[in-house]
Amino acid sequence: MLEGKKGLIVGIANDLSIAWGCARIFRREGADLAVTYLNDKAEPHVRPLAQKVDAAIITKLDVRDEQQSDMLFAEIEKQWGKLDFLLHSIAFAPADALHGRVVDCSRDGFLAAMDISCHSFARLAKRAEPLMGDGGTLLTVTYMGSERVVDHYGVMGPVKAALESTTRYMAAELGAKGIRCHAISPGPLLTRAASGIAEFQHLMDETAQRAPSKRLVTIDEIGELAAFLVSDRAKSLTGDVVHIDGGYNIMG
Repeated sequence: MLEGKKGLIVGIANDLSIAWGCARIFRREGADLAVTYLNDKAEPHVRPLAQKVDAAIITKLDVRDEQQSDMLFAEIEKQWGKLDFLLHSIAFAPADALHGRVVDCSRDGFLAAMDISCHSFARLAKRAEPLMGDGGTLLTVTYMGSERVVDHYGVMGPVKAALESTTRYMAAELGAKGIRCHAISPGPLLTRAASGIAEFQHLMDETAQRAPSKRLVTIDEIGELAAFLVSDRAKSLTGDVVHIDGGYNIMG
């Protein structure tokens, strides 16, 4: 389904990451991949996974570092001359911002969460745009806490709402170039990012009990959806927030 396509994966932390499930399915479907890791501490956890999917490019990327971003996209242009899809699967909020009330969140905490979790998607998209001369797909990962209040999700709710709105605006702005944008909204999964949310096990248990499917989704199932969205089979779809949560989002 993805034979000949080139994709950039940002957000693998370990083998529980949503980005890892996606990378595995992308590769299975024939895509060539570039994989980033956050820093030297993360590299030993990410590099072996990147090698498992035969990543042609494996490099450090802290999205706050503009020079690192420039170097990454220069390397993609040098090796491939194009980019067909990008997966942005990163989120961060300082602990005091994440665990406190939204009204108590400091300016610095709010800006850090918004910069890394939302605006970085737009910055990566801007760099990807010149490499998508034949069209392409930009994917990010969101959560239902953007749509309704979820206990203990705190400032990430407003941040994910902004991320989803950013996705829609980018879809409108880039659509004439054949570039599509989507936000994938999985149910709760025990990823590294989610482990910082208080009472997260309770949230997973409640979702499994109340979802029509009576279970949580897997990172491989998210990968299957992502592979479809970046494939030519989804050319007429853009600007969507696509839920993959066993139907939990429809429950009152």
